[in-house]
Amino acid sequence: MLKTSLAIALNKLPVWACAMAFAALPFTSQAQSVKPLNPPQAVTVAYVPIMKFATMYVAQQRGIFDKYGLDVDLKRVKSGTEAIAFLTQGSVDVGGIAIVTSLWSGWNKGLDIRIIAPGALEPIVDGPTKLLVRTALSKGGEVKSVADLKGRRIAVAGGPGSGGEYLASKALALGGLTIRDVELMNVANPDMPLAFENGAVDAGLAGSPFADQIIGGGHGEMLAGDLTPGLMTVAFVGSGKFIKDRPEVAERFVLALTEAARMMQGDDYLAPENLAAYMTFTNSTEDALRRGRPVIYDPTMAIPVEGLADIERVHRENGRTEYTDPLDLSKVVDETFTNKAIATLGN
Repeated sequence: MLKTSLAIALNKLPVWACAMAFAALPFTSQAQSVKPLNPPQAVTVAYVPIMKFATMYVAQQRGIFDKYGLDVDLKRVKSGTEAIAFLTQGSVDVGGIAIVTSLWSGWNKGLDIRIIAPGALEPIVDGPTKLLVRTALSKGGEVKSVADLKGRRIAVAGGPGSGGEYLASKALALGGLTIRDVELMNVANPDMPLAFENGAVDAGLAGSPFADQIIGGGHGEMLAGDLTPGLMTVAFVGSGKFIKDRPEVAERFVLALTEAARMMQGDDYLAPENLAAYMTFTNSTEDALRRGRPVIYDPTMAIPVEGLADIERVHRENGRTEYTDPLDLSKVVDETFTNKAIATLGN
């Protein structure tokens, strides 16, 4: 009764608040009733190696995928754009990606790819994704605020039209700028620290753990943070073929992600087994992970449609889409598998 009443009340709250409230509750689970697929089924995933996909790392490292009869092969890519190419070619089943412009235009044309589970959500305060400026420019007084970035080189993973550009747009808006006022440079997340160290960029958008490495190394300083509090800027997307031809596999994949999210709440975020998973799939260090503020891994696995609508709007207004009217998000999201996971694991 308590959980039912609370769930009704939480429907009026944003997703991040629901995640925090549910994290304090004991979870019931019917997962033991889910039989593993036999024989085990292969799932190939292309992912960008950042902490926003850490539920997948934990599911892989701690054997949750194995428990449900999944043989998951994780393949690193530099950007969501690269992952989408693999999804379109049919060489991967799932992508762990930022929501990039090519997806919006593709969905408008009937692209058969759907968001099946959320990535991490941005914290409300002290988020890991930051707009950084090179220390030399900051200390020299050349860049004192976001407005001073006009005409400068800004590093963004994925470049024009990427999820990074969306975040950059939100950051630049704080200084009255748009993406048309700067020179965006496509720099992969793992290459950000070296780009700052070498002075190849003036500023850049970096997430955990790379922002912490840049700041810790003395090569960059935070210019703006908390760009999209509580919003989802990345997601797990499944190819249409995967979703339609192997729904039981997709169900177990999302179920494993949900179970992993529930093993990462509160103090368990830095549990030794979880730390090992993070380091295995991001090449981060334990020190950086302990110092960095974690993003929100929603144990309810709700897909925040309102946040997606904002991402679509920004890309459309940036002129990155091939259409001008708002997109029908029923072409974008498939909540079948997250709903099934909650039904199985309980609240």
